[in-house]
Amino acid sequence: MDKKNVIQSLETIATYMEIAGENPFKISAYRKAAAALEREERTLLEIEKPESLTGIGKGTASVIEQLRDTGKSDVLDELKESIPAGLPPLLQLQSLGGKKVGKLYKELGITDADSLKEACEKQQIRELQGFGVKTEEKILQALNEVGKRPERLPVSDMLSVAEEIEEQLRTFTHILRFERAGSLRRIKETVKDVDYVISTSDAQSVREQLKTLTDIEEIVADGDTKVSFVLLKKHRIGVDFRLVEDEAFATALHHFTGSKDHHLLMRKLAKDQGKKINEYGVEQDAAGSLVQFKDERQFFEHFGLTYIPPEAREGSGEIERSRHGHSYIQLEDIQSDLHMHTVWSDGANSVKEMAEDAKKRGYNYICITDHSKFLQVANGLNEERLARQAEDIKDANEHVSGIRVLKGTEMDIRPDGTLDFHNDVLQTLDFVIASIHSSFSQSKEQIHERLEAAFRNPFVHMIAHQREE
Repeated sequence: MDKKNVIQSLETIATYMEIAGENPFKISAYRKAAAALEREERTLLEIEKPESLTGIGKGTASVIEQLRDTGKSDVLDELKESIPAGLPPLLQLQSLGGKKVGKLYKELGITDADSLKEACEKQQIRELQGFGVKTEEKILQALNEVGKRPERLPVSDMLSVAEEIEEQLRTFTHILRFERAGSLRRIKETVKDVDYVISTSDAQSVREQLKTLTDIEEIVADGDTKVSFVLLKKHRIGVDFRLVEDEAFATALHHFTGSKDHHLLMRKLAKDQGKKINEYGVEQDAAGSLVQFKDERQFFEHFGLTYIPPEAREGSGEIERSRHGHSYIQLEDIQSDLHMHTVWSDGANSVKEMAEDAKKRGYNYICITDHSKFLQVANGLNEERLARQAEDIKDANEHVSGIRVLKGTEMDIRPDGTLDFHNDVLQTLDFVIASIHSSFSQSKEQIHERLEAAFRNPFVHMIAHQREE
């Protein structure tokens, strides 16, 4: 386990201890250990003895070493066993931290969202010291929002769900091949549900195995060629599986990947060539003889097209580009990364490790752009630490051949519009990113003034995290 995840685990231990009502000094020890690791500029592997750091005692050091070496913690596992499983999810509710959840558990016997909601409705929460009427109302409002998921969720959330599903699919028998489909495969920014196409030699067997997937809340459909579930994750997630024979896999995958606009273009092209596309293959003539393909590349070649990657299938000119042999950017085309964080701020790896990994990816150069001093929550660098990091970058350049490491920063644009470093510091750097990480409640005019100040600075090369509200 890397340092970033160890810090998160220590914070989790402290929070669970608060819920369990542990000694405040013991809780504080874990928080101090997490803070000590966060301040430390070395990776976890470079720290031979965690107890040598100020703020880390022998007890917490042994927990850190176990997390580092095994990825697990006996202390955390015991805490999880000791408190009701329904309590940790309450930490996601506004106004509730470990202490307050522990108080609700000890004084009112609350063990989950249902018992908390009942206590709110009975107006019992407001009677507890440290809560009050407003806190009770906020908790009840938050509870009423639980389960009301947006129609579409961030692709990052859905990718995590997909990875969990796929880990299980790989253990199933009679699956010849499977692939994501739908908007998740096209890597849209938001995704409604998760879709799969599975080719199988025994659909009945695969259907039964699919029903053993973890976190199934509801079976929506259980047909010969389609199985649909609702999985209970952070939100309720719909998952559809299409079962086909292997000969139809390529065409079915194209069909269920979409988009609708892409299909309209492909159907028009097929019609112009006297053909008809369906999810099982391509009807070649009036007699309806079916042509099938081993993969999507062969499917596109059948229409005189080069392969169109899923991300480009949006009905926005991809057919015409493919006709002219348009080639898309591949991972191996990427030459550099100019926005990288390390253990100097809130990253998980050292400068040298970042350089070594970038070299393996075939990059020619990278730029280290850790957070600046204003963002204290991310252990941002002040001028003195930035200068010391420059020596670390110099050392990486001397010891990692075949790649160049540039000096940079992700500098905060402060609420008053000033930048976190003066120009005499910025001009010593190779690449400067300016970002807003605070005071998002300001008016649009104020936000624009802050951005403009960064735009007009001659040493700022890029603005990060732009967003339109």
